[in-house]
Formats: sequence, structure tokens, C-alpha cells
Amino acid sequence: MARIQKVPTAPFNPFYGCAIMILAALTFGGIIGWSVYSLLKQDHEIAKITVDELVKLPAVEMSAEARAALEKRLGDFATAARAGLSAELSLTITDLNALITQAPDTGYGTYAEMVRVTGTAPAKDALITQVCLPMKKLKFWEGNLRYLIGTLTFYVHVHEEGVDAKVVDVKVPGKVVPEGFITGMEIWPWIAPYRKLEPLGTVLKAVRKAKVTPEGVTLSTRA
Repeated sequence: MARIQKVPTAPFNPFYGCAIMILAALTFGGIIGWSVYSLLKQDHEIAKITVDELVKLPAVEMSAEARAALEKRLGDFATAARAGLSAELSLTITDLNALITQAPDTGYGTYAEMVRVTGTAPAKDALITQVCLPMKKLKFWEGNLRYLIGTLTFYVHVHEEGVDAKVVDVKVPGKVVPEGFITGMEIWPWIAPYRKLEPLGTVLKAVRKAKVTPEGVTLSTRA
């Protein structure tokens, strides 16, 4: 049987391979370039709403008797929650701030220097807070940190893993906060890191209902 021979349909060009390599390099370079541009653009936008100097948040004033009473209520609620019993805990704005100042560092920083609850929005199940949030600079030669000084609104909600809070609004006096920045902050679960700490984690996971009130927040183990 005669052997089939392949006949070229077009003249051979040694530059075909080079062209393919150049196109691949341009595509790869374009992706990297766009990524760098996006990071620089994001860094520039964050710089518009932050400052270089830290602002100290107000101290939390609470008497020894009030702290002892708060610790007892927390202890009673924790005991009932761990036992699977029905329990309810009401926390005022002062109580919430006292808990924030005592919250341990989970590896992401301590909230004591970052957040203070200043009010509530019961219709939205939200807490209004004053914040001083540290943020790293992309241009490290300009310093390590900058700070967002403003107001954060936290939506308090309960899901299958327990109670949590997420940012749904950011306001900085005299500045326009990009919508993308707010959307990015919504991803961060603010209470979730504490679910890894015991015995606090067991208590947080036991909460099946959270209701923001004019005075603060009410937590319940009943759905």
C-alpha cells in the first residue's frame, strides 16, 4: 500500500512560534499589569478616606458593681446555653462597650482600640459605632498604618453558626466612601473569630435569636 504523505497547505514561517509566544507574554503581562493597577487604584481610594494619625476612642465608664452584675448575667446565660436550656440576655450600649474593651486579641487585633457602640437602629437590627480602624499601606515606604476615623453600621444577625455582625454602611465626615469599599467590608464577620475561643465560642453558637433594641441588643437561645 502506498504511504500517505502530508502536503503543506501553506508556506512554513519560522516566526509563527515567536508570534504565539509574544501573544502569550502580552496576555500574561496584561493580567499582571491590570492587577497592579487595581491594587494601586484601591490604595489611592482608601488613602482618600483615611488619616495617618491614630485617634483614641472614649474610655468606657462603668462602676465595679455594674461590671460585677454584667459578669453574673453573662455567667448565668453561658451556663444555661451550655446546658441547652432556654435563656435570654439583654445588653445595653454600655454593656456592649464594656465587653468590647475586654475582648481578647484573636490574632486580628483587639477591638478595644477600634470600636465603640454609640447607638442603635432597631428597625434595621443594626448597631451604630464610632471607629478608628487601622489599615496597612500598600506603599510601605510611606509608613505602616493609616486609620479610618468615622461611623460604621453593623447588621446583627444569626445564622447556622450562631450570632454575628457585619458592616453594611461606612461614613467618614466630609468624605465620600466608595461603594466597593463598603461591599468589601461586608465580607468580614466581626464576631466569628470569637467562636473559636472557649467557653465564649459555645455561648455564641448557642444564640438562635438576636434583636437590636433602642437600649442595645437582646440575645436568646430560643429560635
